[in-house]
Amino acid sequence: MTDRADTPPEPDPPATEDTAPGAPAEPHKRHWLRWTALAVSVVVLIAAGVGWWFYRKLDGNITTDTTAAAELRKYEKERPTAGATAARNILLIGSDTRTGEGNRKYGKDEGTQRSDTTILLHLSAEKSSATAVSLPRDLMVTIPSCTKADGTRTREMFAQFNWAFEFGGTACTIRTVEKLTGIRVDNHMVIDFRGFKKMVDAVDGVEVCLKEPVNDTDAKLKLPAGRQTLHGEQALGFVRARKSIGNGSDTERMDRQQQFLGALVNKVQSDGVLLNPTKLYPVLDAATKAITTDPGLDSLRDLYDLARAMRAIPTEKVQFLTVPRRSYRYDANRDELVQPAASQLFKQLREDKPVLVTPHTEEKDEQQSGGTGADGKPDDADAPTPSATPTFTGRNAAEGVCS
Repeated sequence: MTDRADTPPEPDPPATEDTAPGAPAEPHKRHWLRWTALAVSVVVLIAAGVGWWFYRKLDGNITTDTTAAAELRKYEKERPTAGATAARNILLIGSDTRTGEGNRKYGKDEGTQRSDTTILLHLSAEKSSATAVSLPRDLMVTIPSCTKADGTRTREMFAQFNWAFEFGGTACTIRTVEKLTGIRVDNHMVIDFRGFKKMVDAVDGVEVCLKEPVNDTDAKLKLPAGRQTLHGEQALGFVRARKSIGNGSDTERMDRQQQFLGALVNKVQSDGVLLNPTKLYPVLDAATKAITTDPGLDSLRDLYDLARAMRAIPTEKVQFLTVPRRSYRYDANRDELVQPAASQLFKQLREDKPVLVTPHTEEKDEQQSGGTGADGKPDDADAPTPSATPTFTGRNAAEGVCS
């Protein structure tokens, strides 16, 4: 039955909160949006807090060497002037100290330490290449008068290179390197045995290849022949071993260290470590705990900027070589520079000019060495070929240890 035309329509029901003009049709949706916004805010705050905690923790891991910085300031006038370009020179020092957790097994702690490994790392101004030059620990050099830990001073002397670190620590080593090369050291890092092992473990080990099995009691190393992945303790033994691998020379050990570091760089760059937070954090945690640096590299931001610069360099442009050297004429167990090759290398780095590094070959070694000494060290050493870009024998990070 229909309403008649003259019958007034029934009034609309009174408006309620849920049916008022402009109000949401369903109240639970509005409540859900509120809770979602609150939850997102909490997650963001927690993430920010965790990120800040991680940052503070990593930043706090780094040890700053203010003593070396203060000592170097005393000799500012005698140091090489800073380069005109944005190139950087970083001195990497591997300390053989027996102090600290896990280090005493490598020998008695006599209160002194020497630089078991020293590498001068040159980063080009355009960040297009990195050249790492190993300085032999047995190289005969002039060590300047340095301040010892007890406040007394040493006299200037002509002695083997790693005595500088034992006598006057990092500052004395830096001044010795600068006097030898004419290159100003902008920053430095010192790492000990324990720090090296943790770095290798953080990237799940590094692959190496051995032609023969190794059993070296001094280096605490026993390995089968063949391709294998070395972790902390084994990796340390591999780069420290001298008497049981190859001809027993320190030169060959430096070459093996360069191979291993190249493989380590290659793995970090190719394994997605730098782009994966779950992989990157353990590496950063190990790295920041492992190193002692100057004030210019003692923050996570400083190290991140350095890592970012290294990440941009292709692995084939990360080069390793040993400074041109030969057996010292008065003692076959010591080294001396080969000139003019060494001076030419230092000049190229000083002026931030290209250095070409090519692989070792038997033919080249015979042409450049002229034989070997009683200790297995070449009687001559790498000499640059006459070209626009000096060439030295060495390797790059793309080759790896198993190349």
